[in-house]
Amino acid sequence: MRVKGLVLAAGAGSRFGGPKGLARTTTGEPWVLRAVRMLQDAGCDDVLVAVGARGDEVAALVPPPARALGVEDWADGLAATLRAGLDAAATSDTDALVVTPVDTPDASPEAVRRVLDRSARVATTPAGVLARAVYGGRPGHPVLLGRAHWAGVRAVLAGDTGAGRYLAGHGALAVECGDLWSGRDVDRA
Repeated sequence: MRVKGLVLAAGAGSRFGGPKGLARTTTGEPWVLRAVRMLQDAGCDDVLVAVGARGDEVAALVPPPARALGVEDWADGLAATLRAGLDAAATSDTDALVVTPVDTPDASPEAVRRVLDRSARVATTPAGVLARAVYGGRPGHPVLLGRAHWAGVRAVLAGDTGAGRYLAGHGALAVECGDLWSGRDVDRA
């Protein structure tokens, strides 16, 4: 299965106090770098980082060979960012897209590997996979979207709503990852 990673890092981070794409750990490591490495370590063939608010500054933190993907309409919300990622992935020979937000700096590559491994066992085709990590049964990230689902996901995106409704309505495989990390995103600085 050819898998592309997508880091969602385009938002302004209004509750956070600034773009989360510019956030750093207490030791100074950029969250963007951590997210890219997590996806690469988990086996993603290619990684895109969707940037918007202060996009040039966030893009400067993206380590090669990952690439920044400018999202012109990022202020329209999460839907615009995910839509841009799906559109970019559609121009490649990718079977599936692993999506993670930048505000999960403690995310484990093992969570991505577990989602990929478990969904590969149940999907009839690589493009048909649909799965998400859950933490104590609570939906979280990473999310795995097979190519066969991209148009359907794209059709339900609006404002600050992501793929959650589509995943729930289409029987996405829930892969428990609560033993790996908390699954919590960081909303406040």
